[in-house]
Amino acid sequence: MEQFKLPKVSIPRLELPEAIKKVLDEAEEKLARRPKLLHQFRNCFPNTLETTTKLMDDGTTFVITGDIPAMWLRDSVEQIIHYVPFAKDDAGLQRIISGLIKRHSMYIGIDPYANAFNETANHWHWDANDETEMSPWVWERKFELDSLCFTVRLAYMYWKETGLTDIFDEQFKQALRAIVDVWQTEQRHFEKSKYRFMRYNCPAIDTLRNDGYGMPVNYTGMVWSGFRPSDDACDLHFNIPSNMFAAVSLSQMQEMAKWVYRDEAFVQEMKLLEEDIRHGIQLYGVYNHPTFGKIYAFETDGFGNYCLMDDAGTPSLLSIPYIGYTDVNDQIYQNTRRFILSKENPFYFEGKAAKGIGSPHTPPGYIWHMALSMQGITAATDEEMREMIDLLEATDADTGFMHEGFHADDPKRFTRPWFAWSNSLFSQLIYRAMVKGIL
Repeated sequence: MEQFKLPKVSIPRLELPEAIKKVLDEAEEKLARRPKLLHQFRNCFPNTLETTTKLMDDGTTFVITGDIPAMWLRDSVEQIIHYVPFAKDDAGLQRIISGLIKRHSMYIGIDPYANAFNETANHWHWDANDETEMSPWVWERKFELDSLCFTVRLAYMYWKETGLTDIFDEQFKQALRAIVDVWQTEQRHFEKSKYRFMRYNCPAIDTLRNDGYGMPVNYTGMVWSGFRPSDDACDLHFNIPSNMFAAVSLSQMQEMAKWVYRDEAFVQEMKLLEEDIRHGIQLYGVYNHPTFGKIYAFETDGFGNYCLMDDAGTPSLLSIPYIGYTDVNDQIYQNTRRFILSKENPFYFEGKAAKGIGSPHTPPGYIWHMALSMQGITAATDEEMREMIDLLEATDADTGFMHEGFHADDPKRFTRPWFAWSNSLFSQLIYRAMVKGIL
């Protein structure tokens, strides 16, 4: 296996936009009684801008994931989306966010199946021997349904927050067209899709079985995905949280097509696709659990097989209200939440220092800070939100930053000391709590 040796990349330190400086000043007052939490917030809130964001000469923005010199569509959005609420009156922030949206549009035009891209067409790849249709722009070509949803999420939220429409050029519309085409194709993966992915001499979760096409699935109306938001291969290829996200994205795309592009035919096409996906989720994605009642499965194949678990990455079952599929008080979501925050979930861990959701992507017993942040963001009560904040504050191994996974018995045993997405999600939670006045 010829895996690329991670190079060092130069990311010039950006001057923080004024709106971001104001938030940090606000934190000095509102978090004054919690000096450690204030220290963490001051580190984590600007971390994406200070360490991973590069303004390009073509007007776009390139955002590395942190300790890997490539840009994930998903990660780059989650790294920067906590800045969107402050962009309306800050031209510097608008330049950064709109530039990222434009770069997403460019990348989707290059390959809508890829999950991660290079800064230039430099032929850098995570594994040079991956058996798939690679491009010199593509770092990794794992088709993850959620990746394209994040592009839509950022553009939609930016539009709604600022009212600006300069991002909606012809290239962005072509990206929307490519997204719909891929999703329609992947509704019938084995009949219509040419996508395949194989990696050799690697863990089983890094490649697709069945000659790279994945395990068999039945038609459900949902969209097939090769890989999960963790970059791990799906067991059963209809990932329910990702399909929920796609349904929400299609609703947002219809607004864009209707009010910006005035393309009613495109609106109707997306409406039918959204209806297919939502019908498939309710018909095939709900499992009647003997203890918890009706819950959402994590994955299904449409043949009556279910994967019952949750993973720490977004979208997850825990994050259903966050991605906008349903309200936090929805009964099936609440049943699902009780299941995934119990030992019935094979990736829920309890230890001497913490309890929470981990991932097959990291060793057993490792809890993800992102899962704790998401549990706080989606909490129905202020008490649970504060409980998650206390846990996050106590498990940073005194680094002042969030990590990927940490051992439930010993937070000083952790993975990825530089993981900007985790820092950003933590910052979202803390700012929400600051606004609510519960800290």
